Amino acid sequence: MSDTSTERTSKQLLHLVFGGELQGLAGVEFSDVAKLDVVGIFPNYAEAHKAWKAAAQRTVDNAHMRYFIVHMHRLLDPAVNP
Repeated sequence: MSDTSTERTSKQLLHLVFGGELQGLAGVEFSDVAKLDVVGIFPNYAEAHKAWKAAAQRTVDNAHMRYFIVHMHRLLDPAVNP
């Protein structure tokens, strides 16, 4: 079996990593939506977590800067919730 056929049989679980500066530490409302940092879309949680961690570490000196991982596969197919 080739790598290509293995990729076809595994389920794609897309994750979006993005962040931005929050208005306050207690909420999740962004100061300026136009300045959101979209890190990217990743094929699995492990890759998304690596990207999230790198982005969060780059901005560790700004307490208002926050990054998130969105489970896009749950939004695309809410009936299936792995």
